[in-house]
Formats: sequence, C-alpha cells, structure tokens
Amino acid sequence: MRVSREKFAENREKILAVAGELFREKGFDGIGVAEIMKAAGLTHGGFYGHFDSKDELACEASKALVARSLERWKQVAASSPEQPLEALLAHYLSHRNVVEHATGCVFAALTQEVSRHGPEMQSTFTGGLIGLVEVLEDIVPGETPEDRRRKAFASLSAMVGAVILARAMDSPELSQEFLAATRQELTPQPGTNESDKSEA
Repeated sequence: MRVSREKFAENREKILAVAGELFREKGFDGIGVAEIMKAAGLTHGGFYGHFDSKDELACEASKALVARSLERWKQVAASSPEQPLEALLAHYLSHRNVVEHATGCVFAALTQEVSRHGPEMQSTFTGGLIGLVEVLEDIVPGETPEDRRRKAFASLSAMVGAVILARAMDSPELSQEFLAATRQELTPQPGTNESDKSEA
C-alpha cells in the first residue's frame, strides 16, 4: 500500500528523531538499522525508501541534532538578556544533561566518534561547534574580539569536557563537582565589565 506524501514525510521525521536519540544513547556503531526502525514503529524494509544507508541516516540525524542544539543555545541566551552566559552555563552544565544521554548534548555524546565517520560528518560537527563558539563570543566578557573568541573556544571546551567527564563518573557527587567547578570557573567574576563587548 502506497503511503501519502504527508505520511512519507512524517515517517522520515520519525526515523530521524528516533535515530537521533538512539545514536546519542548508544553511539553510531552501537545501534543498527533494524533496531532504529523497530523503535520508530516502522518496518526494516521501509528504511531504504528514505535513506540509502545507515551512514546517510547518521549524517542527516546529526545535522538535525546540531541545528537544534544551536537554536536552543540561542534561545537560552536570549531568555536572560541580563545574564546570558550564566543562563547558558546553568542550562548546559546540568544534572539532566549528564544523565539523559538520549536527549542530552549531541557533542558530548558523539564528538569522539565523528572522525571515524567521514568528512561530511566532520563538516556537520565543525559547523555546529563553531556556531556554539559564535554564541559564546557574543556573551563572554573580553576587551577585544580576539579576547572573546579565545574565551569562547576555551569555555566551550570546558563545558563539553565537563559533561563528558561527569558522565564517566560512578559517583553522583564527583559528577556534580565537575559541573559545579566548571560553572564557577566560567561565570564572570564580580566587577567584570561586560560593556567591553559593545566596544568592538
């Protein structure tokens, strides 16, 4: 039975959404097409009507996750115009982002695997990471654009690294310590003149 164009598009989005969760939870190589399609409530045979290969699915799912992550960071920063960096740190360096692998940060979950999955995947993650750096450049303190860009790269490295390390801990207390220490180090200290950013 032939499905409608609307239903076809709906099924494709369902596959991408389910794949995005399962890839974050189990890794690109830890889950197969059959398992993804079963989780989506669709037949294994129907997969190839949407994607040529699992690699294509992984790339498309990653593009969607990266775009969603960037949009979410922008929303969080915009939601607290007085303290956008603090809001973003609270959002990202959270217990939820550590324990909920399937719905947490795509970069913390999959960045270590990207180099094994070809240039298109690397390009997707590169673009996404630079997008996050640019969000941070607009909200970190610094006297010059160069200062803020350097601080943005360092801040992103610390944030993603803290989540990865916190996930590796078998102690909730140590996990929380990674998050709290990183948040404290990245939070602007009293007296930081954030108006410096407007001088660029």
